[in-house]
Amino acid sequence: MSTNYSLLFYLKKPKNYVCGPNPIYMRITVASEPKEISTGRECDPLRWNAKANRAKGTKEDIRNLNAYLDTLERKVANAHLQLVKDGTEITAETLKLKYLGKDMQQRYLMETFTEHNRKMEALLGKGFKPNTLKGYNTSVAHLTSYLEKCHGEMDIDIRRIDHAFITGYEFFLRSDMGCSAVSAAKYMKHLRKIINQCLAHRWITENPFAFYKTKAKPREKEFLTPDELDRITIREFSIPRLAHVRDIFVFCCYTGLSYADVRKLQKTDIAKGIDGRLWVLTSREKTETSSNIPLLPQALEIIGRYADYPPCVAKGLVLPVLSNQKMNSYLKEIADLCGITKTLTFHMARHTFATTVTLAKNVPIETVSKMLGHTNIKTTQHYAKLLDTRIGSDMEKLKEKLGFRTNISLSAP
Repeated sequence: MSTNYSLLFYLKKPKNYVCGPNPIYMRITVASEPKEISTGRECDPLRWNAKANRAKGTKEDIRNLNAYLDTLERKVANAHLQLVKDGTEITAETLKLKYLGKDMQQRYLMETFTEHNRKMEALLGKGFKPNTLKGYNTSVAHLTSYLEKCHGEMDIDIRRIDHAFITGYEFFLRSDMGCSAVSAAKYMKHLRKIINQCLAHRWITENPFAFYKTKAKPREKEFLTPDELDRITIREFSIPRLAHVRDIFVFCCYTGLSYADVRKLQKTDIAKGIDGRLWVLTSREKTETSSNIPLLPQALEIIGRYADYPPCVAKGLVLPVLSNQKMNSYLKEIADLCGITKTLTFHMARHTFATTVTLAKNVPIETVSKMLGHTNIKTTQHYAKLLDTRIGSDMEKLKEKLGFRTNISLSAP
């Protein structure tokens, strides 16, 4: 198979030509098969050098014209090189289409994104969760609004997406949509996934995210101190709904279960573990990884309170969990009654388990990660903080090992 080609620029006389400039055409020839393409430029025949395939002269307009033709020649050479790299059969037609950018089917961003979401919807319960799909659908809505407002279009060819499009979209999310830095980073991550798919399919050759970096930093995870946890635990509530929510929240503080996991917790998930004591033996709703947790006395006591509770007995559930919205609403009432100024949310129980209940009591982070059901210990590090008390305790042990047993007081000379 021949991979050679020849390129010729020439003047093409129009019909009924009398005088004046002629349009300049480019002829690509492969294996004696020619294909012609208009350059969009023209030149007076008296100023054209047929042997050199260029205009003759040294004036500014002649130099600009010849520079333009040089650029076209390089573009054809690059198109030819790409065909060779791709192993595509080289003909005058394929080289012409490659040069014109018509060698591949046009792909559009919103069409591709919507197709991705349709496939995700078909796989709900088979690796994807409804909340994940909800986030991607929101991304589609934000991108559609961005295209309409900033580009005046309903869709865009993916080959037109560049660094300016990416940074413009992030600015739109932060300004027009009022997204926080973390939320904007999530939507940018969704778009990056679609772009990576386009790169993998070779629908585009350059990555518009190549020089993009998000500056968003994850928020500090709040958790309850031992004193705050005790205040909630020992508080007597005359309103049953507050007592129920408090019990479920405290249970999660001593087990690390998320809202989704405790809500589906069945009595059959409570069984004897390897040590002969009662454990929670379940799998995480979010990641479907196993989460095996030994039950502490505080958690066992709460389970006992609801062993004969009719709603739990009827459904075989361990605890009577309300909707997430109601739980968080009632937790704010509980925080006010207990004198806690932090914004109390149900997920704070998981942070509290990782810090106050386990890590601060010298439980290794690897063990905490396993109980939380994380597949990567880096995920655990977002929850589990090295508290100042833990650092102080560790340094005291180090001083003992180094032999510094005497307290030294600093005084002015």
